Amino acid sequence: MEFSESRYGALLEEIFQRFPSVQKTDFATAYKPGLAGMEAFCEALGHPERAFKSIHVAGTNGKGSVLSLLASALAGVGLRTGLYTSPHLVDFRERARIVSLSKDPGRDDTFDLIPKDYVFDFLTTWKPYFIEHDLSFFEITTGLAFKWFADAGVDAAVIETGLGGRLDSTNVLLPELALVTTIGLDHCALLGNTLEAIAGEKAGIFKPGVPALVGESGPETDPVFDDKAWMVCPLTYADKVRPSLWHRRQEILKKMDLQADVQEKNLRTVLAAIDILRQIPGFKALADTESVLDGLVRAARRTGFRGRWERLSDLPFVICDIGHNPQALQYNFNQLRRYVEEGRCSSLIIVYGIMADKDLDGILPLMPVDATYIFTAPQTARALPAGELLKRFTAFQGGKPSLRAYAADSVRQAVQMAMQLAQTLSQQTNRSASASKPVPPLVFIGGSAFVVAEALPLFR
Repeated sequence: MEFSESRYGALLEEIFQRFPSVQKTDFATAYKPGLAGMEAFCEALGHPERAFKSIHVAGTNGKGSVLSLLASALAGVGLRTGLYTSPHLVDFRERARIVSLSKDPGRDDTFDLIPKDYVFDFLTTWKPYFIEHDLSFFEITTGLAFKWFADAGVDAAVIETGLGGRLDSTNVLLPELALVTTIGLDHCALLGNTLEAIAGEKAGIFKPGVPALVGESGPETDPVFDDKAWMVCPLTYADKVRPSLWHRRQEILKKMDLQADVQEKNLRTVLAAIDILRQIPGFKALADTESVLDGLVRAARRTGFRGRWERLSDLPFVICDIGHNPQALQYNFNQLRRYVEEGRCSSLIIVYGIMADKDLDGILPLMPVDATYIFTAPQTARALPAGELLKRFTAFQGGKPSLRAYAADSVRQAVQMAMQLAQTLSQQTNRSASASKPVPPLVFIGGSAFVVAEALPLFR
């Protein structure tokens, strides 16, 4: 079948409907644990996962930033680097991209999304196989990414697990480095209700003889990682070593286009990973320190990384972030409080939505008490309805309805309400401020990748 935009759109929608993704349904329906299906698919594809060197990344939080920082650093030293992440925010093709230095001196470094015609040809060719073997959506997209990276001749690829690690489709890889960022209580119904159990699933990406790196140590999880690695693979904890470039961290953090407070932790993990990779054939170019640093400070621009403490507007001041569990949101809400304390914003307006399976009881105590909230629900069956979210927030506040908390019918409406409120507050501040440059309110959009995904197209 010949490619056209309309056929591409129709085929993609068919794949979404026939093979449910977590963006359309719950994890229990979309998730297909086990490697047998993926191993057979890779064999049918000619084992593309063996055609390039890989870095395999699992973890509860920080995966996206670590992946982007690593990919940008690798590209910065001249390696053509594949980057596989999920979910996508705006365009399905965000899941697979290639990051490389521009050969045009007048053009800034950029990334290439997987081409639409490649996606179309792959899905058209392999759809009968998907149906016959009852593949999951994630198995399909993982095979697609691996095949494109192999066909495009990437030097290396940074690959994110979809869920867990041990039984994740990406675990067919034999990587050069297995990396676990952090461990937190998330997706407990599928991964376990304790940090030890979840660490065991993430540690499932460790392979014999392959260096393993854990970003954050902990008394509950260290024994699990130590036991998994013992007599099998060398194990390093990033927060227990001093990476060779750690003495330049303040310089890097100040210049980085990823500006969330949590990036210091992610940077340490990445610098520790670079120290390990430098010792591995194929990654010797990472000895070029200045090119590595250049890659780290421009990671978001070079890789097209979005939705992580991303500034969407200056007037009004709008930031979004996809952090969705207590571990991530504690960083977000603390940073928002600090912005108010430092006078970077006059007040907080928070557009917030959450998936029904998330730990709302653990999140409610973290939410700033002096903010105005506009609760919403993105268009997915997994979302907690905005009215229910408002009800539980009100109950947590003592049962008294708050004049500073509202429910919106959609993310679009919530953003519009927040922008109008920000404009009104700015006008009031302008009239009453004695300073020559009044401080604006800040609109924060977050709680879920799906909320951010629906908000991004509303901004240029």
